[in-house]
Amino acid sequence: MQPPLSLYVHLPWCVQKCPYCDFNSYSAGNTAPRDRYLNALLADVEAEAGRAAGRELISVFLGGGTPSLFSPGQISSLLDKIDHCFATAADIEITMEANPGTVECGDPVGYRAAGVNRLSVGAQSFSPESLKVLGRIHGVDDIARAVTKARAAGFDDINIDIMYGLPGQSVAAAVSDIEQGARLEPNHLSWYQLTLEPNTVFHARPPAGLPDDDLSYEIQNRGQERLEALGFDQYEVSAYARDGRRSVHNLNYWQFGDYLAAGAGAHGKVSDESGVRRYVKPANPKQYMESLENSYFEPDINVLTAAERLFEFMLNALRLTEGFHESLFEQRTGLTVGLLRDRMEPAVRKGLIASSGDGIWLVTPLGRRFLNDLQAEFLPK
Repeated sequence: MQPPLSLYVHLPWCVQKCPYCDFNSYSAGNTAPRDRYLNALLADVEAEAGRAAGRELISVFLGGGTPSLFSPGQISSLLDKIDHCFATAADIEITMEANPGTVECGDPVGYRAAGVNRLSVGAQSFSPESLKVLGRIHGVDDIARAVTKARAAGFDDINIDIMYGLPGQSVAAAVSDIEQGARLEPNHLSWYQLTLEPNTVFHARPPAGLPDDDLSYEIQNRGQERLEALGFDQYEVSAYARDGRRSVHNLNYWQFGDYLAAGAGAHGKVSDESGVRRYVKPANPKQYMESLENSYFEPDINVLTAAERLFEFMLNALRLTEGFHESLFEQRTGLTVGLLRDRMEPAVRKGLIASSGDGIWLVTPLGRRFLNDLQAEFLPK
């Protein structure tokens, strides 16, 4: 049985690149070649449909960059192409990322009419000082305005992104960000720690006042307690949902499902009887567009070894708070439960993971605190 199938579409431009961002994104102001890029995307989507081989899409995610820099008409053309080329689930989730600034948030009414049914708003913080340090070009008032406009446009599935572990941030300030986000009544919050990723400005020149490990851990615990009290159920390391409104698309990643890729630098994963394969599109937008204008290129395919399949499954599944069942591991990797248990043994001895006794594996509180160390236990030898 093949895993569920999603589609990720990458729109790579931002008005201004943030100093912490390691995504494949580029500052373009209002000069991005959007029409040219859209034409390349339409050709790419059509080619990806062949890779789907008739399988049904359960979700589409328009990420970036800042997808809301593209007009509703352009997004409509893209989604119409996807609908034409793919079989889609009746309840398909179609998410678009949007930033709340005036020049970035676009037209929610137009996006909803185009077919987008879930909006992910990149708030990051409700502190003016933190927004400035993070290089965000929106203000605090813009966040509420964007969410209000989205809800008025018919979006009842809204996520808000919030970061913690920010320079100079206290426990109280981090909790305040959560509370201000919750007051906007989203049904999903992504609450994740600022990390200094390689090839970013912050990695080269770390900002002053970053919380130390102990303070970050206290912020994490207090924040999780507050999120639970506010009715948000944590189902993944950084994902919290109300009323069961979990992200279909992201759950498919974390459960080692399949996903197709369209757009500059987009990554895909497909499974069939021959194994699990990964591929990636050219990262540079100019190179990407030229490759599709000349003749469609076939991206390099990497067939995962057994060791790589085990590691990639664990890298994702260990993030889930409810753990995973051994049967899911077998179905998604094609590997045996015996192999899984053998590789699990060192982590069990260290108290990082435990079995519930019915085939479900759960990360322990100690494993949650040292998740990177737990994931490293499964690196290919």
